[in-house]
Amino acid sequence: MKAEIITIGDEILIGQIIDTNSAWIAEQFNQSGIEIYQITSVHDNHQHILEALKKAEEKVDLVIMTGGLGPTKDDITKYALCDYFNTKLVFHQPTFEHIKTRFTKLNIDVNKLNRDQALVPESCTVLFNKAGTAPGLWFEKKDTYFVSLPGVPFEMKYLVESEILPRMRATGKVNAIYHKTVLTQGLPESMLAMKLEEWEDSLPQNIKLAYLPSPMAVRLRLSATGNNENDLRVLVEAEIEKLQKIIPDYIYGYNSETMTEVIGQMLKNKGKTLAVAESCTGGYISHLITSVPGCSDFYKGSVTAYSNDIKEKIIGVKSSTLIKYGAVSEDVAKEMAIGAMQVLNADFALATTGIAGPGGGTSEKPVGTVWLAVASKNGVTAQKYVFGDNRERNISRSSQTALQMLRRVVLKELQ
Repeated sequence: MKAEIITIGDEILIGQIIDTNSAWIAEQFNQSGIEIYQITSVHDNHQHILEALKKAEEKVDLVIMTGGLGPTKDDITKYALCDYFNTKLVFHQPTFEHIKTRFTKLNIDVNKLNRDQALVPESCTVLFNKAGTAPGLWFEKKDTYFVSLPGVPFEMKYLVESEILPRMRATGKVNAIYHKTVLTQGLPESMLAMKLEEWEDSLPQNIKLAYLPSPMAVRLRLSATGNNENDLRVLVEAEIEKLQKIIPDYIYGYNSETMTEVIGQMLKNKGKTLAVAESCTGGYISHLITSVPGCSDFYKGSVTAYSNDIKEKIIGVKSSTLIKYGAVSEDVAKEMAIGAMQVLNADFALATTGIAGPGGGTSEKPVGTVWLAVASKNGVTAQKYVFGDNRERNISRSSQTALQMLRRVVLKELQ
């Protein structure tokens, strides 16, 4: 089943609000086996709404509209729907009783505009909105379902969960769908695609692969469609087993897991601890770690050693090392990691030093040059990277790459 989402409202088109409704609906529908074919935003304009409905009807099985059901003059969705379905507005007493009850509890008088919210297109099925005052409106035209929902997010969500999805499942037209996302780090999208080309070409026809790159990682989403969700799960897991053999060093987790969650669980399982010394990443790694609930079980703390003075006085980097090699160097990164491990009495330590940009680079050490180091009781290792000239991306990529280095060391030593 294919669906189109139509959001109505000038406030979306002028950037006054962000359309979070469409993202949420798309996620819920996708999990329920309903494919989002298109998302469209239109003005509070009668003709524009009619044109969007006509185009959607030609392409999809389900049209979901949000917005324009409020009590003010710019809320024109019901009038456009009456025009489109050749019907008229009629008074819906159950909706009005619901409005009066809600307003009585709030000690608010019902006025004419509130009463008008009980006007609904005569040919629709009214969907009771327990979360608000504007009901949902359900239409059927030939082989297409049309649903109009309030734009208020919590009201829209209530109607989708309690009314729309159960009704769509009851049609028997919704296929089963199974998603799983493989999280990778360390290979750019193009290089990853080259490595996976043969595997990707051999995927079953009902499995779709999507590459979702970001500065932090490249996610590989496998989506399978069919008649039975359990069969789809088995099929996808079999393909992931093949994938694990092709890029074992680059996969760090699945679905919504974060690198810090994965590392934290490994450390907690073995009763080990972690410390961090950050220069160019400025505390971002610490932020990622402390975003994990329960991180106090493995995380000792960090030092944001941005200046050379702090590198020397707090975590023990030698002055001679800084003078001879410079702050952005292998030797300094290693001494930072060792110093953090000793000062904070941790089993593992991570360190970053580099030139985040946009200034500060040289021909020898251009902007984006980063040294990352991981220390443990068994020694210290460091690696140089050159990421680019964008400060924000350099910080996020340095952080994620450092965590990947740490994950590999922890995995090797704690197996």
